[in-house]
Amino acid sequence: MTILLRTPEADGLREPIDALRDWQYDGAPMQLHPGDLGWFWRFGAEATAAAVRTWSRDGEVLAVGLLDGPGLLRLTIAPDARRDPELAQQVVADMTEPERGVLPPGKVYLEAPTDALVHELLLADGWETDEPWTPLRRDLAEPVQDPGVRIEKIGPERIHERSAVQRAAFERSTFTDERWHAMAGGPLYPDARCLVAYDDEDRAVATVTVWSAGPGRPGLLEPMGVHRDHRGHGYGKAITVAAAAALQELGSSSAIVATPSSNVGGVATYRAAGFEPLPEVHDRRRDASPQPHTR
Repeated sequence: MTILLRTPEADGLREPIDALRDWQYDGAPMQLHPGDLGWFWRFGAEATAAAVRTWSRDGEVLAVGLLDGPGLLRLTIAPDARRDPELAQQVVADMTEPERGVLPPGKVYLEAPTDALVHELLLADGWETDEPWTPLRRDLAEPVQDPGVRIEKIGPERIHERSAVQRAAFERSTFTDERWHAMAGGPLYPDARCLVAYDDEDRAVATVTVWSAGPGRPGLLEPMGVHRDHRGHGYGKAITVAAAAALQELGSSSAIVATPSSNVGGVATYRAAGFEPLPEVHDRRRDASPQPHTR
């Protein structure tokens, strides 16, 4: 059967979202999560659809990719198709030929499950191994401890506090109240929670958004940040513990997150909150434009 590459319309995102949910399971390699699409939804439904790519065969979605910024494709593949030669060869061809509308010329990156055949094909094609990331996981079978600070679940009436902490936690953040409303109006937010931690003086000091993939499946933290003026007081650990508790309430089997291994403080924060580091993972990187294919 022919592998079909598609960019869905905004009203056609249900199929890739359902596929992403189905592919989440404990023990899976770190991969694209429904929550990644949910967080991207802050840019709106049309922008999210324009950033999604799907690969299907005989009407079945086998791979879903998210263009998460210029030159970065975050790809995951159905568990039973990660070693499928036909699919891997098609995905690689689509990624390496810019006219197919997946990745542009020049330097680009691919994030994909570590056991996917596409890694081997790209290495053979001259792609490099990029900087390491550390995935971390916390099992939610046991009760989660009290975070030790006041935590509030944030809705529309207090979203300005959540937005302000986001911008103060990430230097290049463009998050606004309007973008929260776009995200919260999307189909994935009913399975999400935005939390804010407050200090003893009632100042918003840290925030996190958590995303469930459904009961019995891993839930994702994306993003978590501490206000730049309130770091070093344990608020990162506290909001991360609260995130685990929120996912447990949503029925998640575990909580997962990933951060660059160079973010030593971030890794330490997650570990302090009960997350266990998993083996490092690497994106693939192409530094030069591809040569024209002769076949």
